Amino acid sequence: MGKKKYKKQLLNTLKSLENSEHYILESMTNLMLFGELKKNKIEFKDGDTFSFKDSIFDYSEDKNIRKLAKLRKRMLVTMNKIVAKNNFKDKEIKFLS
Repeated sequence: MGKKKYKKQLLNTLKSLENSEHYILESMTNLMLFGELKKNKIEFKDGDTFSFKDSIFDYSEDKNIRKLAKLRKRMLVTMNKIVAKNNFKDKEIKFLS
């Protein structure tokens, strides 16, 4: 495999990982909203916003959410290592910001 094809494949892999990471985050958030927040009778009205820190998932009562949070963190670490060890230009990895 040529160097350009290798780099392109690596960038495509990072894009796939980024999409997966986003989906996991969205899923964990929905699981918490449907589970723990409903259990504690916390309700949101149209237009309400909800902000949180990532660590909220680490302390969830739901073991599945905790496992997903752990997986997501490992994915982010791996993605950062790939970016750090390869000489990507900022415009090539803009999708990660």
